[in-house]
Amino acid sequence: MNRMSAEAFGARIASAVDGIRTATDFEAALRLLNELSVETLGDPSAAARPGMLKAGERDYRVAGTFLVTPDRRYNMLTGNVGFPPEQRRLMIPIEWNDPGWVVANEKPLLIPNTDKHVQFRQFLKSSRMGSSMYAPMFARVDGAIRFVGQMVAAAQARETYDESDLHRLQGIAAVAALAYALHDGGAWLAADYPAKDAWRTDAHARLDKDQEGSNT
Repeated sequence: MNRMSAEAFGARIASAVDGIRTATDFEAALRLLNELSVETLGDPSAAARPGMLKAGERDYRVAGTFLVTPDRRYNMLTGNVGFPPEQRRLMIPIEWNDPGWVVANEKPLLIPNTDKHVQFRQFLKSSRMGSSMYAPMFARVDGAIRFVGQMVAAAQARETYDESDLHRLQGIAAVAALAYALHDGGAWLAADYPAKDAWRTDAHARLDKDQEGSNT
């Protein structure tokens, strides 16, 4: 099977623009866009190729939006599709790993095969993903265009995404920036953060290390 045609993808983007306009709030708009990522991006036949899935893995995808928190301490997950419920507000220290690289460089990032990418770190609690990509979001804040977050898509099958998918994710990120303007994303974020159910990876990393120590 081939990737979705440019014409079909364009039609889905147009529909998404209409959808975010009538969304109930900013996160609902982001979730609509992440559903679009899961449904339209990537090679649908990647998982069928030899070696793209390891034993026990399966063909599935996730997507989410990491917003930079008001104190600039974390990349905070919002509007996700496919993440475990307890990670609804997954929070990664702003400088950590690939999301941190995107923040620091304000550029998109494609990782076709995470096995070959030394910096890759598993943050999704349920399983390690084999292919991932990240696209920056920019919006006007206090009169200037600023980096406000990133759209993320990942698949367990390796080599699911290529440059054409990254370009499409950048288009979705541009629509997410429109959602930020339409639904006052800055105010929504200020009201939501810090969330009571925040799942901080730095705190869990310390707990895991302590647990390892108690078992030695």
